[in-house]
Amino acid sequence: MTLLPVEPAWRLAERKEEHRWLIAGLWSEQAVGIVGGEPKCCKSFLALDIAVAVAAGIPCLRRFAVPRPGRVLLYAAEDALHIVRRRFEGICEAAGVALADLDIQVITAPALRLDLDADRNSLADTVARLQPRLLILDPFVRLHRIDENASGEVAPLLAYLRELQRRYGVAVLVVHHARKGAGNARAGQALRGSSEFHAWGDSNLYLRRDGDDLTLTVEHRAAADLVAVAVQLQAEPGPGAQIDQGDRAGGSAVRRRDAQGDLGAARDLVHLVPAVLALGGDVVQTRRAERPERREEPIVEPRLVRAWLGEVAG
Repeated sequence: MTLLPVEPAWRLAERKEEHRWLIAGLWSEQAVGIVGGEPKCCKSFLALDIAVAVAAGIPCLRRFAVPRPGRVLLYAAEDALHIVRRRFEGICEAAGVALADLDIQVITAPALRLDLDADRNSLADTVARLQPRLLILDPFVRLHRIDENASGEVAPLLAYLRELQRRYGVAVLVVHHARKGAGNARAGQALRGSSEFHAWGDSNLYLRRDGDDLTLTVEHRAAADLVAVAVQLQAEPGPGAQIDQGDRAGGSAVRRRDAQGDLGAARDLVHLVPAVLALGGDVVQTRRAERPERREEPIVEPRLVRAWLGEVAG
């Protein structure tokens, strides 16, 4: 017989504990949640920037502080491993840290299915052995073969991830797609599939695009939500590159010329910044997304986040 834990009422806390953050204002300590958005809204790029910030103890998006760094465990289901490495190296170079110095562990298994007992057990054993502070799974659609619209099929998978969080004290971030054409819906309600996704999250981040404007919305279960922040992808040529004026995902495509002068495969060098205006290179001004005419004083003066990408991350 196994009894549930109990505590005399007089020993219960008199007041709520101070809220603890994995990333201040952005992701709660040991929170489960979603990074959501339509395709080509930079969800995967944001997830990788979060991974670097947590592992290095540097501000995420050069703005949101990480009180205590720790190991990150990542499974990138859609990207080849060399692409994942290249994206990490670009983010690290912009942040002034070395990838080799960061404790980011990447699961290299060709497949991971949360609807299979064997794979769930393997993931649980890996988390138990490595004890990461953050587990990132990107994207949810590649982690199962269930009907995402059926709450009875979605709920058990999310419950399993919640169990991982509680058993091992790990924050769990899941990248998930929003429905196409759901721009008028509330951010959480725009997620594809069952409403279980929105209800599950302790901290949820939503990226939404309106033309060239990209907005980050933050929701918390146990803390005040942030006012929506405008973020921007800015393309910039690297060595030997030239700008193609054709717009691509809110930035300009960057193409390299080889020794013969031919254009090589398009590769984007992008800045992901919590702002809509870059002044004098590295000084960034922020604004409220819903007050585009108002500008605040510069609050950060970092290198902008820049990475060579095989394609703009989803």
